[in-house]
Parts: sequence; structure tokens; C-alpha cells
Amino acid sequence: MGDVWAFGRDSGFVAGQVLVGFSVEAADGVIGHVERQEGEPGMQHLVVDTGVWKFGRSVLIPAGAVAVVDGGERTVKVSASREEIKSAPRFATDSETTDHGYLAEVGAYYVSLRA
Repeated sequence: MGDVWAFGRDSGFVAGQVLVGFSVEAADGVIGHVERQEGEPGMQHLVVDTGVWKFGRSVLIPAGAVAVVDGGERTVKVSASREEIKSAPRFATDSETTDHGYLAEVGAYYVSLRA
């Protein structure tokens, strides 16, 4: 998948593409929709509103965990399973999106899923 904080070349993501509102599917089912996205190089990620699935909790998913972006279907497919996403480091506040310690923890978690 390359760098965990960048969209993969084969993902179908087009630079500048707005993914807010897209449905997000894990390897084993829908988890929610893209609430926000960060496009800064080296920090690209999605904040996903999981709605009732996680009791209204949001999760942060690094761009490198995105397997496919389907603009026609307005869907983002993530390579991780629902359980793997549920077990990711907890996302609580927007300030964490600039906290290098938190981002390193999230990045290391998603990299470990590739092994």
C-alpha cells in the first residue's frame, strides 16, 4: 500500500477529489461515511462517522488503508475489516489529527495489519 499517510496509486483516488459524504466500506461491510478529510501531504486521512455502528463514534483512517475510491458509486473501500477498524487507536478530538504521537500510533497500527 505504500506510505500509510498517502493514497495508493492504484486506489482510484484523484488528487483534489472531495470524499466527504462518500460511504465507507470495510472488507466485511459498511462502517459509515466520510465526515472530513485531510489532504496535506504526509498526513492524508479520513475521519469516518460510524453512526450507530460504533455508537456515534468517529474513526480516523489513514489514506494508505484505502483500497479503492469509486467516484461513480461515491464509495471508499478500506482494506481492513470492521473489527480491525474498531480495534484501531481511539479517535476522540480533532486536535489529534495534528498530534504526531497519535498519528504515529495510528500509522503503526494500520501498517501492522499488512503483515
